[in-house]
Amino acid sequence: MKIIVVSDTHGSYRNFKKVMQLHRNADIVVHCGDSRDEVDHIKMEFPDKVYHTVKGNCDFGTMLPLTEEFTADGIKFLATHGHLYNVKYGLLDLFMAAKEKGADIALYGHTHVAHDEEVDGIRLFNPGSLGYEKSFGVIEIRDGQVLSNIARLP
Repeated sequence: MKIIVVSDTHGSYRNFKKVMQLHRNADIVVHCGDSRDEVDHIKMEFPDKVYHTVKGNCDFGTMLPLTEEFTADGIKFLATHGHLYNVKYGLLDLFMAAKEKGADIALYGHTHVAHDEEVDGIRLFNPGSLGYEKSFGVIEIRDGQVLSNIARLP
């Protein structure tokens, strides 16, 4: 199972489309907020994917959820933008929320800084900003093992 994780595209549809073209074999696409309407356009071009999208602090006028929980190949994910958990000031609130919900991986954005760290059995994963830093995440689940990587567009 291959999961593409993006955040903070801030109108950069072109970068999002490049990631999708590079990873056509992805099963799931997660957008951790501040997406404007790029996700809707990507869904039309790549309709064969499963999408999980949450609302960011700059996603005005949308009905997207603030958090989303899902399971992929037995791994439980919590996706959020991060502003509700004060991630710019530390990851304790996000870690505690993930722990409370029984999540194995907490996906977040908001800081525009890529981060991949495991704390007490919970992976805290931020793909950075696809709009500004051109960074995104790739998570693969193989035989119950999670392989994660932060990548950048050229």
